[in-house]
Amino acid sequence: MSSPQVVVFGPAILERIVQAVEAVRERLRRATAALENAKVNYAVVGGNAVMAWVASKDKAAIRFTPDVDLLLRKSDMGAAAAALATVGFIQNARLGVDMFLDGPNASPRDAVHVLFAGEKVKTHDPVPAPDVAEVDKSVGEGFRVLALEPLVRMKLTAHRLKDQVHIQDMIAVELIDQSWVARFPPELAGRLQKILDNPTG
Repeated sequence: MSSPQVVVFGPAILERIVQAVEAVRERLRRATAALENAKVNYAVVGGNAVMAWVASKDKAAIRFTPDVDLLLRKSDMGAAAAALATVGFIQNARLGVDMFLDGPNASPRDAVHVLFAGEKVKTHDPVPAPDVAEVDKSVGEGFRVLALEPLVRMKLTAHRLKDQVHIQDMIAVELIDQSWVARFPPELAGRLQKILDNPTG
């Protein structure tokens, strides 16, 4: 039986990984700073919000995300588009997803993705997205991060594999425990209970 192959990453590959991480962080900072300057209400959601909350308990436990996701009120989209255009973002919509591409030649991977406050992301979702007012400024790096309970609610609502992993990460650093089940409606409570029963997947 052959030995397992060992893959060694050289300095060039490691540098590309670092650059990818920094590109996402820079995109997030640039977008949120533009919205702050224009006084447009927003909340950082998705993987970057999870990272901020996990880092508040244990920086060694954070998981990198390539996505920049923001929650906006639909009525603020015009103001948001104007603000983001000043720092190079171009409004676009592909496959029903509202986004701001990071430049004219950017792909949807290099974009700020938008979710609308108070609306369901998918028609069959059990609850709508929260409002942008539900933020916690204590865990971000100068930007507004969605408060923990509505963030967990969004993750339980989406319930994709990556959302379940994000819930596992928050359980691992003791941001969420058994007492949280009672905070959510039955469908979401059942999803959380299932993850709590098997927190490592």
